Amino acid sequence: MRAPARELFRDAAFPAADSSLLSGRSTPLARLRGDITWRRPQEICAAPRLFSDSPQEGPVKQGLLGDCWFLCACAALGRSRPLLHQVFPPGQPHWRDPEYRGAFTCRVWQFGRWVEVTVDDRLPCLAGRLCFSRCHSEDVFWLPLLEKVYAKVYGSYEHLWAGQVADALVDLTGGLAERWSLKDLAGASGEQDGRPAGGPELRTCRQLLRLQDQCLISCSVLSPRPGASGLGEFHAFIISEVREVPTGAGPAILLLRIQNPWGRRCWQGPWREGGEGWSRVDAAEASGLLSRLQEGEFWVEEEEFLREFDEVTIGYPVTEAGHLQSLRSGRELRHMQQLPGAWVKGQSAGGCRNNSAFPSNPKFWLRVLEPSEVYVAVLQRPPVRSADWAGRALAGDPCAARSVASSPGRACQAVGLHIWKVEKRRVSLPRVLSAPPVAGTPCHAYDREVHLRCELPAGHYLAVPSTFLKDAPGQFLLRVFSTGRVSLSAIRGAPSPRCREAPPAGEWETVRLAGAWQAGRTAGGSRNFASFPTNPCFPLSVPAGAGPRSVRITLRQHCDGSQCLPIGFHVFQVPPGGGSPGAPPLLLQEPVLSCVPHRYAQEVSRLCQLAAGAYRVVPSTYLPDTEGTFTVTVATRIDRRSVHSQETLGQPLQEASYMAVRRT
Repeated sequence: MRAPARELFRDAAFPAADSSLLSGRSTPLARLRGDITWRRPQEICAAPRLFSDSPQEGPVKQGLLGDCWFLCACAALGRSRPLLHQVFPPGQPHWRDPEYRGAFTCRVWQFGRWVEVTVDDRLPCLAGRLCFSRCHSEDVFWLPLLEKVYAKVYGSYEHLWAGQVADALVDLTGGLAERWSLKDLAGASGEQDGRPAGGPELRTCRQLLRLQDQCLISCSVLSPRPGASGLGEFHAFIISEVREVPTGAGPAILLLRIQNPWGRRCWQGPWREGGEGWSRVDAAEASGLLSRLQEGEFWVEEEEFLREFDEVTIGYPVTEAGHLQSLRSGRELRHMQQLPGAWVKGQSAGGCRNNSAFPSNPKFWLRVLEPSEVYVAVLQRPPVRSADWAGRALAGDPCAARSVASSPGRACQAVGLHIWKVEKRRVSLPRVLSAPPVAGTPCHAYDREVHLRCELPAGHYLAVPSTFLKDAPGQFLLRVFSTGRVSLSAIRGAPSPRCREAPPAGEWETVRLAGAWQAGRTAGGSRNFASFPTNPCFPLSVPAGAGPRSVRITLRQHCDGSQCLPIGFHVFQVPPGGGSPGAPPLLLQEPVLSCVPHRYAQEVSRLCQLAAGAYRVVPSTYLPDTEGTFTVTVATRIDRRSVHSQETLGQPLQEASYMAVRRT
């Protein structure tokens, strides 16, 4: 008697339904409502495969979805098995395996970490064939499965309509990507034009010769020139090859082989098959170059390329060890640090350097321990969705809500980044921020991520990410990649608005410290118990000044609001010189400040005036051996001078591929 067939996985969080296809946006995809069916690969072809046997399996192909920007980034995975296996973990059971269950898992890099996302393998089809992306060999399914994973991450397939190649490259590699304006390349000369350190550097098409074997290079048409409609509008392409071709007389010609994700040759320029351009090179050379063309590819000359295309996007190379490689020097960026931050309206959203509130922006100490090539990047967190990838509601969990992305490239702030050199960590911030920075982005840009490159000697630096407009809220991740050792720490914004006492006006320096109460070790309970001195103990230093300083101390426990422990804290002053002999231990003396009684609250806080000196902050639960984790935030008021600068705003983000739908 045959065993009953096992039921295949059906993803309830991203079902085979219109809710996974459409998002209410006005795109041509809505016309397909009711016509799309969902089929598993074994229902589409006789012998489905996950990967091709050849690493160079041929070009990826775009279907009816306007996600050429995403497919261009996927081409980087198709060229590199290590990158592909990082995103698509090998060893997953598929159609010929007895363990096959109809589910596949991919990893997507989201805001500083790799996240695993599982989908079922029911794919959108029209007339029995895949209607969105597919591989060159239509029995290979890693690409449409990854596209489904990406659609699940962003809420629907329709949310993938239009975006930036750079964003998808970051999501699929965890690295960096650069966009070059080809209008700048067309006007480039042999000089730097007096550009400041950290600003735009000289770039030429011939640099692509060196980079083509190391990383993916894409190019985009944003607004086609009249008569060039064959290239589409807001459409992204892949640069498959860059080659210098000798001529019988005169300098060599730089040719670029362009791949159209639509899968058809759309360009009728002089280097088309049979075009007049080939008469300028040797016949054998011309024949060899034409034979290299695959489906959807064509050749263009450098001058023609600069005229017809608008920008180039380059993903940074990733070495086998997983390190990024500099586009400029080729050196490995072996060291990486990252920290989250936020612009909070009324507290830490100070706007650009044109605003007097600029010093209130989030500030980070960057210590460079040896001369290094350094890349510093600010990655914005997009707005959140209402459910996570498992379909759980996020409305009651603000921490979880912040971890989920929205549609790519939407509602980004115009952001910039500036870096100042300082002599040591205790500096006069007003004086530092009123001086010219050693490096900075040339303008505030609407990109999801902006970054700058610096050659920095060893020392301390202050990095300040900012939005162009004051009080523009947002969250971000500050990332540092360097050839030498670096360390990164944050001086956070003003204390939480949940504090009951209104803080004095002014600027605040904030330090955040994490800790835990562990049973039998550091969960000593309140001062009613002899075990109180075993609680975590954090140092607090109040610098000397004209008088006592305003200090806000906040204790926040990491828990669901319905599972809060009763918490409080005490502050003890350390006597000068350590105290007199025979005095009781510090934590058995009377505190100078207390936040009691212990309360069942996620956060408790006290605003006080403390004289200069050394202190200890001791957070506790009411009962001993009660476990939990927490954060202590200490904000100290300081005085600052206003700074003034004149900055310009970058152009709004232009999206590739908005109308890139194939008409059939």
